Amino acid sequence: MWPFNLFGKTRKMSIRTIDQRFATSGQIRPEDVAQLAQDGYAALVCARPDNEEPGQPAFAAIAREAEKHGMQALHIPVSGTPSPAQVERFTEAMEGIEGRVLGYCRSGARAAALYSASGR
Repeated sequence: MWPFNLFGKTRKMSIRTIDQRFATSGQIRPEDVAQLAQDGYAALVCARPDNEEPGQPAFAAIAREAEKHGMQALHIPVSGTPSPAQVERFTEAMEGIEGRVLGYCRSGARAAALYSASGR
């Protein structure tokens, strides 16, 4: 976990390492992306639909920030169990990404489910 400041309060992001290639976390914010790039992540995969919850940053805002830091960003919104098409899209994306990947959603569970279902 690493601390950062949000509205004058320090909060800690909890990143769960699955293996050397993939980790998950709950919702990230655009201001988190620079630190994630510094921490060595090459790509972000968002498994959360936009507008799922009030105050949730839009994927496009995070993707713009990722691009500024030389990171790839992919949006595979999942509600419930990932579909075969979502798993296939995730698998194809992972094949095209070199380096560490952070998958995120509300809690990290859907991102982890995508990774698990891909057979990785």
